[in-house]
Amino acid sequence: MKLHIQTQYMENYGAHDWDGEGECPQYWKFKGGEDYFYQLGAVTPSDEHLAELVEVLRGRFEYDHEGARNYMTGYGVVADDFMTEFERSQLEYDGAIAYPAVMLQPLEEMV
Repeated sequence: MKLHIQTQYMENYGAHDWDGEGECPQYWKFKGGEDYFYQLGAVTPSDEHLAELVEVLRGRFEYDHEGARNYMTGYGVVADDFMTEFERSQLEYDGAIAYPAVMLQPLEEMV
């Protein structure tokens, strides 16, 4: 089993011409998002443990600054062979997955 996390990316077009003085102009545009996986192993964790894990992982993909932001929109447990919609479309149209979802490193490897 693996954890599947979806995010939304936004870009602040107002920041492109900002000179760094005063308040940054706000003109946010939705620009898609990313899919992330985290390997869970054979045992599905409880909802509580899963929520705690997601909170720990958030710092790896969420950010928010004047020019851009990326935030989580949802998560769930999926089978090891699960493919995102984008991965399936690449396979269907191109015959290969050139841009797979990001596989997050295990927590113990981050120390």
